[in-house]
Amino acid sequence: MNELKLPSMNASVLSSDALQKVAAEAVRRSHAASPSGQRKLPLRVGSRASPLALWQTRTFLTRLTRFCPVLRDMGAFQEHQISTEGDRNLTQRLAEIGGKGLFAKEIHEALVAGRIDFAVHSLKDLETNLPPGLVLACTLKREDARDAIILRDRTLKVDPSDPYACLPEGALIGCASVRRQAQMLSRRPDLRFGLLRGNVQTRLDKLQAGACDATLLALAGLRRLGMEDRVDIVLEPDQMLPAAGQGIVGVTVRESDTELRELLSAIEDPEARAVSTAERALLAELDGSCRTPIGGYARIENGVLKLTGMIASEDGTFLIRREIAGAPLEAARMGTELAEELRRDTPAAIFAEMIRA
Repeated sequence: MNELKLPSMNASVLSSDALQKVAAEAVRRSHAASPSGQRKLPLRVGSRASPLALWQTRTFLTRLTRFCPVLRDMGAFQEHQISTEGDRNLTQRLAEIGGKGLFAKEIHEALVAGRIDFAVHSLKDLETNLPPGLVLACTLKREDARDAIILRDRTLKVDPSDPYACLPEGALIGCASVRRQAQMLSRRPDLRFGLLRGNVQTRLDKLQAGACDATLLALAGLRRLGMEDRVDIVLEPDQMLPAAGQGIVGVTVRESDTELRELLSAIEDPEARAVSTAERALLAELDGSCRTPIGGYARIENGVLKLTGMIASEDGTFLIRREIAGAPLEAARMGTELAEELRRDTPAAIFAEMIRA
């Protein structure tokens, strides 16, 4: 349990009506007579202990307290930092030790047990099928979803139209993502890959120490941590399709906690919900995990939801992309439909390889 130290930030997209609803509910709870089963303040917020996870959690809470000072004055929130297996074990790929759920397992155990009231996550690290009794209550406005390359030798000449050309023959790429590895190998089969895990700063430090020639990180995380100046190449989605949910923060709660679910739904970003629903439906239908080179990226253009999906072999020798467009309200159906198309067009041996892995 930790006292909150909230970061400063610019005005967010939260509406004043939504924030007033949050504030009114907080005041009501603080003065409630606490009948049996009524939760009292403060609300306990679960988060991973990494700098990026804490930034996301504290920024989310700042968005509430900055516009509704009554929440801050009442001490409405209490932060609980929770260590996860995904953070502790940095010597193996996630696929080898249980997949994406390892970044949320202990947090969700605390949520189910009632030790916390809600949890803040990077949506791309959240498993597609949540534990029984838990739901995704809201999604926040998406930061830039693109991936970025960070070079050890920053004197290399970069051509944005051919971003991988600057990498020397046989360059060693520090990476833990099979999605990134497969897409890079499909364009540069000469590249070598070595495992590089840890929080953002840890990976940057290892890069500078000579552990590899380059690494890849989500641009969103670098921006949130104020490290965008470390980026050498920003990869467009047609050069590197992002992971489903990348750049989006999601909040999970107990399904039975209808009050809190309604409260959080008032501050949800509708576009983030639509695109993440499409991307996660795609991932779920393909049984996507950390051992599966799958990309999914949705965006809304002129009121139309466009979803691009990608599936590949880990060595990059097979890679296909497909796209679908439709109404945002059809996000879940579109994700499932595109996944079915990708599965039809992918050799069975690719899926057999994923299962063996």
